[in-house]
Amino acid sequence: MRNIKRATDRAGKRIYYKVAAIITVAALFCVHGYTAAAAEGEMQLYAQAAVLMDADSGRILYGKNPEEKLPMASTTKIMTCILALEYGNPEDIVEVSSYAASMPKVKLYVKPGEKYYLRDLLYSLMLESHNDSAVVIAEAVGGSVEQFAAMMNQKARDIGCFDSYFITPNGLDAKVNESGKVHSTTAADLAKIMAYCVTDSPEKERFLEITRTQGYDFADVEGKRSFHCNNHNAFLGMMQEALSGKTGFTNNAGYCYVGAVESEGRIFTVALLACGWPNNRSYKWSDMKKLAAYGMERYQYRDIYEEQKFSDILVRNGIAGEEGTPFEEAHVSVTLQAEEKSLPYLLCETDQVEVKSRVESVLDAPVDEGAQVGTVSYYLNGELIQSYPVCTDSTVEKRSFLWILEYIIKLTFFL
Repeated sequence: MRNIKRATDRAGKRIYYKVAAIITVAALFCVHGYTAAAAEGEMQLYAQAAVLMDADSGRILYGKNPEEKLPMASTTKIMTCILALEYGNPEDIVEVSSYAASMPKVKLYVKPGEKYYLRDLLYSLMLESHNDSAVVIAEAVGGSVEQFAAMMNQKARDIGCFDSYFITPNGLDAKVNESGKVHSTTAADLAKIMAYCVTDSPEKERFLEITRTQGYDFADVEGKRSFHCNNHNAFLGMMQEALSGKTGFTNNAGYCYVGAVESEGRIFTVALLACGWPNNRSYKWSDMKKLAAYGMERYQYRDIYEEQKFSDILVRNGIAGEEGTPFEEAHVSVTLQAEEKSLPYLLCETDQVEVKSRVESVLDAPVDEGAQVGTVSYYLNGELIQSYPVCTDSTVEKRSFLWILEYIIKLTFFL
């Protein structure tokens, strides 16, 4: 009986330990699963494509399908606005064509033959997103919608956006049948275009003034009709850091948004494409807040510039200064050519910066002053972000038979 009892006890302990082990593993799995899900949930986005960008450098700080080409609806109008500001005159009087008046709503309901100041239609464009105003602007600035679209595409290329194709100035879905091209962009391109509008464009201040205006009143040139525009960019009231933005929607594109936030000298741009369909209008605000908070919490400016010192470089067959002899080695000093001794860059804790120098060890005479003999390159996470030239500080002449002969004559007669 004792043996049976001992066997029963041992079996019971084995079962106890197995159950305890299973419970422990399950608990650990649950905790890990919860933590992973929570971490993943912090950046779960509704948008089909999204980008958070450092507006200063153009670096993508977070991306979800950043290169996927998608329609962008009325976010198109940031390009229309900045082109009109850069190439048009806000005081110009523009006339409404029958084509412009035929645009579908949302619209100002302008009438053929009416005349407006260009500046007033820019508020109509950006605050109320009026499709007819966009066409009036395009025809006035570009001569026609087609010519204005060509300007939009060229501007996109100038900015560095090569995956965008503009057909309409208002963002209405469109396709060029013969080429099959569709009015579309990527989240990466759209964020870059917004970055240009708020940081690099010579008209950035006027762009910000227009897009941040809450309400605007105007009339046609003859004063027969008056209008009031309200800003429909609700995000301006959701975060104190909100700087600018533009909403968009078509049945094909879904809800879209492109915006900019500014905090402690940092400017972030966010682009959201295909961010839900009715009745999910608020999805874009959720994604926008999430990405803006991600950028502001994780990224800070850090000066990554490092002072560089270089040894003088041997110059073969060179004359060692004004009093040099044929038996002296010539050397030339070099300096890093950087206008400012600082390189501020937006970084997070996990970013890795590496500085690599490449400078010639020997040169052949003659050597010109200011000749580039090397580079100092800065890499962020293995990608080149900045390169400075290393140049000579002076000229080194080449030894010649005539110079040696003159040296011998001087040595002979002036000893």
